[in-house]
Amino acid sequence: MRVHHLNCGSLCPHGRRLINGEGGWLEKGQIVCHCLAIESGDGLVLVDTGFGIEDARDPRRLGVERLMNAEPRVETTALKQLERLGFAAGDVRHIVITHLDPDHSGGLPDFPDAEVHVHSTELDAALNPPLKDRMRYLGPHWRHGPRWVRHQAGGDDWLGFESIRILPGLDTEIVLVPLFGHSRGHTGVALRGEDGWLLHCGDAYFNHGEVETPARCPSGLTFFQNLNAADNRARKRNRERLRELVARHGEEVDLICSHDPHYLARERAEAGAARTGG
Repeated sequence: MRVHHLNCGSLCPHGRRLINGEGGWLEKGQIVCHCLAIESGDGLVLVDTGFGIEDARDPRRLGVERLMNAEPRVETTALKQLERLGFAAGDVRHIVITHLDPDHSGGLPDFPDAEVHVHSTELDAALNPPLKDRMRYLGPHWRHGPRWVRHQAGGDDWLGFESIRILPGLDTEIVLVPLFGHSRGHTGVALRGEDGWLLHCGDAYFNHGEVETPARCPSGLTFFQNLNAADNRARKRNRERLRELVARHGEEVDLICSHDPHYLARERAEAGAARTGG
């Protein structure tokens, strides 16, 4: 299994010290959109898409994301990055979505032929949002009519978490791990590699310090997560479960989340070392 770690969009709110825990108070913070492209025997599998081509051409449509100073660019979309790696849009056979916020689903129209795997609760919330969530989702991201594949938990267990095993025909084991709270049907995505599991936690937490012991998080990110959660109690409960997962199974599972540049730098450094034999 080869996994490409992509940054498919940046959010740069002012107040770097509040966002990244270092730097100046008025300096721009750094928030990435960490997506995965997995090479499999059945083409490519994307985990989240980041912002898409149309988002970069008309960033005003992003609404709430503009408050976080979103900076979508055509050259950093998943499509353009995959093209630079030698792939085409049609090579993406499956997209697995942690949740349908704009900075995770914006690239869906760039891959119209892909099957889009999502938890049923999240899809229902996005297609028929309750009043509280109407500013959260961006309908144009699925106006093209994606090939939705709904998933619902069925009793499987993954390291103590409820789970849903998807795409059984692939040579790569992929598991959805419900981590509700940030959004109504938010999930993590676990991949089995040769050396263990990689769990992409999406927006279940925003900073690597949150799953360490003792836990810590820059105050600006704490405020944003509390404000933006669909169910803040569930979000905090699942974040604590992830911290416990690291403490108990840290040797067999690596965690990443969507917006922490720490993880993106770590994974790219490890991939570079592997290529050079370092």
